Amino acid sequence: MSSKYRPASLLGVGVIAGAVLSMGITAMAQRDTRGILPLDELRQFSDVFGAIKAYYVEPVEDRKLITEAISGMVTGLDPHSSYLDADAFRELQVGTQGEFGGLGIEVGTEDGFIKVVSPIEDTPAAKAGVRAGDLIVKIDDTPTKGMSLNDAVKLMRGKPKSPITLTLQRKNEPRPIVLTVVRDVIRVQSVKSKMLEPGVGYVRVTQFQEHTVENLAKHLDTLGKQGPLKSLVLDLRNDPGGLLHGAVGVSAAFLPPRVVVTSTDGRTEDAKRKYIAAPEDYLRGSRDDIIARLPAWTKTAKMVVLTNGGSASASEIVAGALQDHKRAVVLGTQTFGKGSVQSILPLTNNTAIKLTTARYYTPSGRSIQAKGIVPDYVVEETVDGDISNFRVREADLQRHLSNDREKEKAEKALNPEIRASPAPGATEADKLRDMKPVEFGSAEDYQLQQALNYLKGLPVVLAKARDATITAAAADPTPAAAQPTAPASIKPKAAPAKAK
Repeated sequence: MSSKYRPASLLGVGVIAGAVLSMGITAMAQRDTRGILPLDELRQFSDVFGAIKAYYVEPVEDRKLITEAISGMVTGLDPHSSYLDADAFRELQVGTQGEFGGLGIEVGTEDGFIKVVSPIEDTPAAKAGVRAGDLIVKIDDTPTKGMSLNDAVKLMRGKPKSPITLTLQRKNEPRPIVLTVVRDVIRVQSVKSKMLEPGVGYVRVTQFQEHTVENLAKHLDTLGKQGPLKSLVLDLRNDPGGLLHGAVGVSAAFLPPRVVVTSTDGRTEDAKRKYIAAPEDYLRGSRDDIIARLPAWTKTAKMVVLTNGGSASASEIVAGALQDHKRAVVLGTQTFGKGSVQSILPLTNNTAIKLTTARYYTPSGRSIQAKGIVPDYVVEETVDGDISNFRVREADLQRHLSNDREKEKAEKALNPEIRASPAPGATEADKLRDMKPVEFGSAEDYQLQQALNYLKGLPVVLAKARDATITAAAADPTPAAAQPTAPASIKPKAAPAKAK
């Protein structure tokens, strides 16, 4: 294996069935990574290698043993580091362009099983009823217990229009759920928009891809041509992340020029840097600064950012930046909490490793790792609670990195201070289980309706006290976690600063 790595500008939040998603950072260009080799440990490795070759019940190829050793060495570090064989490396590069084959689910591993982090909107998996938090216990007739993530992804890939059967275990469901999903070419539309009503725009970012920034600029320009916009909802729910320059560009669309969007810190000098709302940090392969040409209202319109437990990585960068700069309030539920940077280090034979090289931080220096972004207003999917009342989060994953800025709180992803709501009772749980997943942006979208209430200065119903309301026009912009939880009308003293 070569000891020198060429950089690729990609970072990751997880693995998609059909592609690997990544987020970008340039790091470790042509650096000699060799140190003093641990001779005793290498002798032990050699002994194990020799024993397998000599005594295993069937012959094993050298390539297989070395590949499995590399994979185990990398995946044992944390949930997001992994070895990418030639197929996985190629899928990663294709996936960031917004088109790939598969089912359209973001998956990870937990306790030896394959777990759904989030189904991607408008994909076969989402349409078939796969939900965040589902455990995939069987793919067709193959049990997944102990299966590697890459092997599971390979099984879920296939020719478009070919069926696959997933057996799922869902929390609070007594029996496994069996779904037949028809594979398809996944074409993810990363930006969607519409006018909610006169003067109020809605933009949804589903992933941060290569062309997300330019697509966002086109959508904002189109919205502006439909009439003067006074307020905007930016929907980042179930957005698993993607390319870092996309997150910087989306943030820059709404922030003053050259303010800090995020910063990273790791062991090497390359990993210590700040990313700002400037062309050098959000343009890729173009000199056309599309952000600079956006209409003036994008910097002044009153904003709400919608988040949930499926908002991860790049989504958290954007939500944290707009929250820290007081450009927008965040409404919804606590985000996933992936605050680590993955660099793609190409190896020989068109393979690579995806390696965690740094943590990233919000402009004020908050670490998102294993905690996430806490909304200013905690509002659940429905008045009765979240339909998917269990979501896996970063702090729930084995071997997750700790939060180096708030170690005590970081390990408690849903600690009492920031828990979205109490666990639903039996009646509520039955009602939630029978509900269909929320169609984001629809008239039935409860969180969106609460966002509209905030923008209009009407009462916003908070999840922690469902019979209490808070009037946005007279609200204190402190996070909901810090507000009183008694079931009474909340009337803080100070009015919030207007978004500037």
